[in-house]
Amino acid sequence: MAQHPAIAPNRVAVITGAASGIGLAAAKRFAELGMKVCLADLEGETLRRAEEEVKGLARKPENVLAVVTDVSRLGDVEALKEKVYASFGEVALLMNNAGTEGGGEMFGDLQRWHAILETNLWGVINGVQVFVPSMIDQKTPCAIINTGSKQGITTPPGNTAYNISKAGVKVFTEGLAHELRNRPDCRVSAHLLIPGFVYTGFTKARGVTEKPAGAWEPEQVVDFLLPALERGDFYVLCPDNETTREMDEKRIRWAAEDLIENRPPLSRWHPDYKAAFAKVMEG
Repeated sequence: MAQHPAIAPNRVAVITGAASGIGLAAAKRFAELGMKVCLADLEGETLRRAEEEVKGLARKPENVLAVVTDVSRLGDVEALKEKVYASFGEVALLMNNAGTEGGGEMFGDLQRWHAILETNLWGVINGVQVFVPSMIDQKTPCAIINTGSKQGITTPPGNTAYNISKAGVKVFTEGLAHELRNRPDCRVSAHLLIPGFVYTGFTKARGVTEKPAGAWEPEQVVDFLLPALERGDFYVLCPDNETTREMDEKRIRWAAEDLIENRPPLSRWHPDYKAAFAKVMEG
């Protein structure tokens, strides 16, 4: 299978939130493809175990580096970059994937709000600002993948802080793609990964001990991502076992039309529009 030119043997992938879920699945796949891989995540046994798993798949154990990183701290991300360049000399692929959810209700704990926004949104901004100027200067084909969410597009009621963080990632990544494509001789592409329902640590944290039938495994997200990168897609909108592309498109269109039609916000969950929305989904 052809790949995005950033994904090639001996090139370097840096993945945040790499100790579990989609980040770990990506780290394993890139190692299997012969890349040098840096796993960045919070301190703990999960990161150490992930490092060993990825080393087992890499061509050489020294091609895998694990760096304790809190992406919400600019100094941590700067130290991560220094370690990667000192060890591997370049970065071909940056996957800003670290995230946290839960506890972001409208009048929820303010510290939790800060934690969600600082990890999910500032973590991506920090990653791009620290790494991308050097990636541009390398003059080699490179890719940035920022992990967004459908919740940042259709913004369902509930975890508002999470929705805001992921809506911010979408807007930031769109701006980044525009910036990169208008730079003369720039060989760096940006992509927004929008997973569907995936069985990850988030799902397990909610007390779900077995994979729900509707959910994808993290590996399926990576399987979907790689051909999309190779095609040059910006929006990598993933289906899952219960949501098709067509369903996503209808939900996204409905959300956008709240503004166009001057409906109440989040009308999809408004009793006066429940029947109309159901009809659209059936039709």
